[in-house]
Formats: sequence, structure tokens, C-alpha cells
Amino acid sequence: MTTVTLEEAQARLPAMIAQLKPGEEIIITEQSRPVARLVAEPDKPLTRPPPGSAIGKLIINEEVDDDVHLKDFEEYMP
Repeated sequence: MTTVTLEEAQARLPAMIAQLKPGEEIIITEQSRPVARLVAEPDKPLTRPPPGSAIGKLIINEEVDDDVHLKDFEEYMP
């Protein structure tokens, strides 16, 4: 745990925030008395959507001939 004065915190706040690691804290003092605490938030774990959550969101229209769509890409095909 680091302790800094209010004046130092005002002068260096962006740099202090950038250097904080998740869960680390800095105590800010005024006249040698703690007045605030700056705490870095822990990183949020990446969450995956549950299996099957995209069911029904993709619709494949089987009635359209794929060759119609491929004509737009003829210049790119060998």
C-alpha cells in the first residue's frame, strides 16, 4: 500500500491510475491524515455466452439459389 499527499495526488493522478495494478490501493493524505483511498478495480474475467444462446438468430434461406449471390464476386474468382 502506497501513501501520497493530496497535493501529489492532484499533480500525478492520471499517472498514478495508469500504474495501479488490479486490487492495489493508494492512500491519499492531507496534513498526515488519511482522507481517501484510490483502489484499482480487478480485471473482469472474460465470460463466454452460454451454449445455444444464438439459436434462432441466423436464418438460412434455402429458396435462394447460391449462384445468384456468387455473380457479385465473379471478378474475384479464378
